[in-house]
Amino acid sequence: MGNAIGVDRDRLIWRLTAICTVANIAGSVFVFAYLVGIAPSERAQHGSGPDAVAFAVFAACAFSLEAWWSSVSWQRALGWLALDRMPTTDERDATLRLPLREAARSSVAWLVASVLFGVFAVVVDGVGAQGIRIALTILDGGLVTCAVLFLLFERALRPVFAYALAGESPRDGVSIGVRPRLLLTWALGSAVPLLGLAALPYAAAHATVHREIGGAVVALSIGGLVVGWLMTVVTARSVSDPLAELREAMARIGEGQLDVSVAVDDGGEVGLLQHGVNEMVAGLRERRRLADLFGRHVGSEVARLALAQGSGLNSEQRSATAMFVDLVGSTALAEVLSPYQVVETLNAFFHAVTTEVGAEGGWVNKFQGDGALCIFGAPAVQPDHAARALRAARALHARLGQLAAVHPGVDGAIGISSGTVVAGNVGTEERYEYTIIGGPVNEAARLTDVAKGRPGRVVASVASVQRAGEETSRWTSLGTVALRGLSAPTGIYEPLPVEQAVQ
Repeated sequence: MGNAIGVDRDRLIWRLTAICTVANIAGSVFVFAYLVGIAPSERAQHGSGPDAVAFAVFAACAFSLEAWWSSVSWQRALGWLALDRMPTTDERDATLRLPLREAARSSVAWLVASVLFGVFAVVVDGVGAQGIRIALTILDGGLVTCAVLFLLFERALRPVFAYALAGESPRDGVSIGVRPRLLLTWALGSAVPLLGLAALPYAAAHATVHREIGGAVVALSIGGLVVGWLMTVVTARSVSDPLAELREAMARIGEGQLDVSVAVDDGGEVGLLQHGVNEMVAGLRERRRLADLFGRHVGSEVARLALAQGSGLNSEQRSATAMFVDLVGSTALAEVLSPYQVVETLNAFFHAVTTEVGAEGGWVNKFQGDGALCIFGAPAVQPDHAARALRAARALHARLGQLAAVHPGVDGAIGISSGTVVAGNVGTEERYEYTIIGGPVNEAARLTDVAKGRPGRVVASVASVQRAGEETSRWTSLGTVALRGLSAPTGIYEPLPVEQAVQ
């Protein structure tokens, strides 16, 4: 059955079966050829028929049982392929473990064979050394077979692994690392042949070759094994240790720690990888700094929208509320305060605006001299944008009253209006800003002028109060007013005194 990655599960299982069969047959042929043809015992030189028959019978039974066991395991682990869906976590881990588990299953058959034929040789020949020799040779062949199985299975399953992981990191324990792989390669390429060479002089205790070169062959074989193992371990560590450090660094980066730095201590590909990680972290730090700076300039909501949608002069109609805040008497403040004190006062004023507006989910679209345009309902959709704006206005008025105790003369007028606006990027492709345009924006600006003449300093349009739900009960009507630039009178409201609002 085909699927999204173009892998036929049944065909894949047939391929795995072929790999398993060929590897086990090749291992069996190697063991039998070594025992009978390369290093035969004295009894084998006179006739190896019973041994061949016994070995063939065992191989047929053991490998058939292993094939059935493996097929059941493969069908279960790769069931998600037949259903053409992504695997669950358990199915993914089972799929990734297939090469390791197949090598383990094969090792069971070879271990049983080594014990069985070792005992068989002792019973037939009555010589313990012969049984040990046969058992070790079979184990040697099993090691070759299991190593080949693991490597070939992993190669055949790579497309499936890539789809199952889908770019995610595999969990620990589902496969073997770099160091075991290199040791496995050493065992397959060097250890097995050297062990066979070391055992060759002892194939026949009275052979001339044993007397003449047996000691030298054994010594050289052992030396090759020891030196090869040491060199492989050193090489494995030179690769696995930097990779472990890189893995730890990547884990910390994934947690958001961008102060990570990896020492570049290799002149080859590993060094290039280490340098690449450092370059990546530096780029991420710069991106975070720019994102933070961008968010401070345009607001976090607009920054997220821009990162999600990309650039462009896109706009849409939206139901929103505009709130203008203007610092009353800023000209007088500039005349009595030093420039430093003026900036300090403005910063405290804008901090209060940003804090209270942000507490209700709104955002400051722009600072205009000594005033600010605040928006509720865009770019994030807020069905209760009017209520949010009215609550923010009341809280901001109280906050500015407290601020006046620290910065004498600080007083702000607030105007609020709701309705349909056009929200989006305004400007050109080279330079633009996100804002809202429409009647509510103009009306809120005019209401700010009205608020400057009211003791409460806060005035909202009837459109905002009527949309505010329970918040409406905290506002009282002031009748209507003719606003500059608008043909029809506008109904206006202001907050009730705190005592009446509580009642």
